[in-house]
Amino acid sequence: MRGAQTLLKLNQPEGVDCPGCAWPESPDERGTVEFCENGAKAITWETTRRRVDADFWANHSVAALQQHSDYELGQHGRLAVPVYLPPGGTHYQPIAWDAAYKLIAGELGKLSSPHEAAFYTSGRTSNEAAYLYQLFVRMLGTNNLPDCANLCHESSGVALKESVGVGKGTVQLEDFAQADAIFVFGQNPGTNHPRMLSVLQKAAQRGCHIVAVNPLPEAALQRFAHPQNPTELMLGGTPISSMLLPVRIDGDAALCKGIMKELLTLERQHPGQIFDWDFIREHTTGIDELLADLDAVSWDDVTQGSGLSRQQIRQAAEVWRRSRRIIACWAMGLTQHKAAVATIQQVVNLLLLGGHIGRPGAGLCPVRGHSNVQGDRTMGITPKVDDDYLARLTQRFGFVASHEPGLDTVATISALREGKIGVLVSLGGNFLSATPDTEVTAEALLRCQLQVHISTKLHRGHLLSRSGSLILPCLGRTEIDVQASGPQFVTVENSMSVVHRSQGHLRPASPALRSEVAIICELATAVFGSRHGIDWLALRDNYDRIRDHIEATIPGFEQFNQRVRATDGFILPNTARERSFVTDTARANFLVSPLPTHTLRPGELLMMTIRTHDQFNTTIYGLNDRYRGIFGGRRVILMNEEDLTERGLSDKQLVDLHSHFAETVRTARRFVAVSYPIPRGCTATYFPETNVLIPLDSHADKSRTPTSKSVVITVTPSDPL
Repeated sequence: MRGAQTLLKLNQPEGVDCPGCAWPESPDERGTVEFCENGAKAITWETTRRRVDADFWANHSVAALQQHSDYELGQHGRLAVPVYLPPGGTHYQPIAWDAAYKLIAGELGKLSSPHEAAFYTSGRTSNEAAYLYQLFVRMLGTNNLPDCANLCHESSGVALKESVGVGKGTVQLEDFAQADAIFVFGQNPGTNHPRMLSVLQKAAQRGCHIVAVNPLPEAALQRFAHPQNPTELMLGGTPISSMLLPVRIDGDAALCKGIMKELLTLERQHPGQIFDWDFIREHTTGIDELLADLDAVSWDDVTQGSGLSRQQIRQAAEVWRRSRRIIACWAMGLTQHKAAVATIQQVVNLLLLGGHIGRPGAGLCPVRGHSNVQGDRTMGITPKVDDDYLARLTQRFGFVASHEPGLDTVATISALREGKIGVLVSLGGNFLSATPDTEVTAEALLRCQLQVHISTKLHRGHLLSRSGSLILPCLGRTEIDVQASGPQFVTVENSMSVVHRSQGHLRPASPALRSEVAIICELATAVFGSRHGIDWLALRDNYDRIRDHIEATIPGFEQFNQRVRATDGFILPNTARERSFVTDTARANFLVSPLPTHTLRPGELLMMTIRTHDQFNTTIYGLNDRYRGIFGGRRVILMNEEDLTERGLSDKQLVDLHSHFAETVRTARRFVAVSYPIPRGCTATYFPETNVLIPLDSHADKSRTPTSKSVVITVTPSDPL
């Protein structure tokens, strides 16, 4: 009953925003049941009755817990007491909250510069907590604000900002009901954004063409039966994609250029009938450079780079040609390559040619993963310096913020390796498992003087410290948050810039838990005292006061407290959606770039990391991936049958994986090779198990997102045990 009552409040107007994906709810079609299977798993994982309490810590040494798998660590239950692992300690020990804050303040005070501290953030964090966190960090004197966006959609933000002037998508949910075609690039909504499937199903049923661009034939993009419709389940559901393009890993840019090259041929045969020249002339720049680039690229390069035939590309171009309104969606299949920014800009080019931005039923849709990763960035969680935003903070709070750019996630790991970071604070997330080059990152973390983890559940990053580590347990989304002024709610921003409220209804897992907002405010009080004239504890006592500050310093949040109390919240402004492009040219920019190339030596393959269906980011709910037919384990590599045969390997054989970058070899041992329909030369593995193979120094141009989808590997048989 407790679980059912919680699920019925999930994604409801006065309920809990799902801590999983950032897919929005439809205001007009919101049902009593507004959650997916993975949302139910996330809530079950958070609301478990198991507890990691003082007795647990007394009975489990750090060394013993290090032998547990990531799945087993999560199964121990909710963190129930604040604990401290002293330098050289074997067991975490309970610590009072005030003592914990004093310890952190003391370590921060020992630093010779505030730039010797870094503050990581997870996309689970609310707008209110994120805003206070960045304010605290900037008052401390640094912009070292690495966050999970650095690892996922940073490439999208950089690409879109350069192309259309807004680092966010340009569509709303109602646009999907009007689209004539939806191109889905590098995304598996069945696992990562399941509620998106009901939207795609309705689009398919009314005749919208859905083109799935993915190296893997993901089950949910082939057919979907709504789990709340018994008739659909019996009849097998609705075919979703009208076209599957099994592009090679990192072949999306070649596909986009190929489609545009086909369209250019048609435009020259039928002048003025293919491209939207009124839109191009009035709102864009760079069209001549784009057309010259399309003429220069050869069809051999397009077909070889994409792994598709010219006929397949011609068919995709025909879908584009016949569609008045086109939406392009993408996820990390596009963002985690070296040329990720340039690839996303090719997707933008494809839409700009037809004027498919700022038109109902059309636009750009980067689908975010974590539920408030977009809101965190809106609140100012970024190491990049926005001078206008810093000026507004200065005017509001009377301190002078540093204008020195901070460290992103990759740079933070490098600084830790060099001993330049003495204190690392993580507001949610699992820094160790989320980041690349696991062994390098682990060794870097051991150099840190103090790690502070604000968490709900135990994870591997808690178990890696030589000098001292604090675990501060916080409330989950589902739990009641009562402060001095009464029950509080927080807000989040979904993938389509809708800001809405979230309020828990369950009794907290432990009386010792504090909200993320309370922890930040109490820590700031311990660090600053009465300096800067901010009453942090007053902000803790009433979150409306935080929202007043957000309203005063971030555009688009006018009357924040009033508007967010509306049933469905409110939508933030988006200039690109209005065909006003805030770029250096004051227009949308066609941007050209060479095709990505991967020169593989004999025996080498290209590996991408993916999720299983029983997983959300680094959180492991179970050991199955039933949509791909894999059960009971996660150390798996999906390989083309011919690639297996060429190497003398067989299906289900144990193999070792070796990544190759800059003459350095990294190895992950004892994986099960599984024959799978993936293009030749391509492989797929699960993260975080293969993060050990992703080089720290291999990252996307401009965005510096790790290249988790473009890892050069070789595969060899495992030695017998």
